[in-house]
Amino acid sequence: MTTGRPADQLIQQLSKAWVSPGKQKRLVIDLQSVRYIASKTKTASREIEITCLEHGIVPARYLRNIGTIGIEGQIKLLRSTVVVCGVGGLGGTITELLARQGIGHLVIIDKGRFVENNLNRQIIATEEDLGKSKVKTAVDRVKKINSAVVVTPINKTINSQTITRFIRNAGVVLDGLDNFMTRRIVANACNKLKIPFVHGAIAGFCGQMMTILPGDKGFKAICDISGTESGCGVETLTGNPAATPAIIAAWEVQEAIKIITGVGDLIRDRLIFLDFLDNTVDQISLSHRVDQITPFQGKKVSPNFDSKEEGPKKKAKLKATLI
Repeated sequence: MTTGRPADQLIQQLSKAWVSPGKQKRLVIDLQSVRYIASKTKTASREIEITCLEHGIVPARYLRNIGTIGIEGQIKLLRSTVVVCGVGGLGGTITELLARQGIGHLVIIDKGRFVENNLNRQIIATEEDLGKSKVKTAVDRVKKINSAVVVTPINKTINSQTITRFIRNAGVVLDGLDNFMTRRIVANACNKLKIPFVHGAIAGFCGQMMTILPGDKGFKAICDISGTESGCGVETLTGNPAATPAIIAAWEVQEAIKIITGVGDLIRDRLIFLDFLDNTVDQISLSHRVDQITPFQGKKVSPNFDSKEEGPKKKAKLKATLI
């Protein structure tokens, strides 16, 4: 990937020395300079940012990313394509966080429009957006956050006939959906196309998430436990306070970052289940037969945590909140 010598020269001329609070020295380039170079050389801002990083010059907007994923990690993010299925409570927050992180290409899928009962938890929605397309509003939001990100909005319904076309170029697909049937369609398509799928679901004060790589049994296992064919998510009955989708969305985004950059360990072959009323975080193993699933020894997060909860009780909790 190259933008030609004029861009390289401008990058070198406009970069500046920067010293972190920890006395680490770096060359950085500000947003105004990136935009100027992009305009001057008729090159996309994302390509300019990648070229800067290849020269060891960090766009200032990504400085706080570099300590965790490094320059190579940021380049991988900028070169990546991520699909977000659903742009509601989960998907809207996922979209915003991915844009801030510097994902190069976002594909966002949702046929819905904002209604008043979205306002309590859907971060992209404002009172002025009521009645507007969710994906169109999301595109506008992303462009205000990070103009270098390429956004492809898909204002269509996800079904078994359309999903392959929507996700075929993705490096990872994230779950911002609200019902079992569509999640299963997406999970099956991801497995067939060998694309990692990060699952998340919410209900009231509870949420769950995990990463499913091609060939994993993960989503089939939890669907078998839930035993539901309902097209309507349980959140329509339990409701959702604003923080629940924000927490699960953030965790999904962290998994996507790890998948793309290759850092850290993935939440794979197990389901993370969070109950914010009980202040518990449980892990449920999916590595055995479905009828043998029992919880891991969970991490203690409060004095009330019970890591010895029996399998049937854990299955009941999962069934009550899943999808």
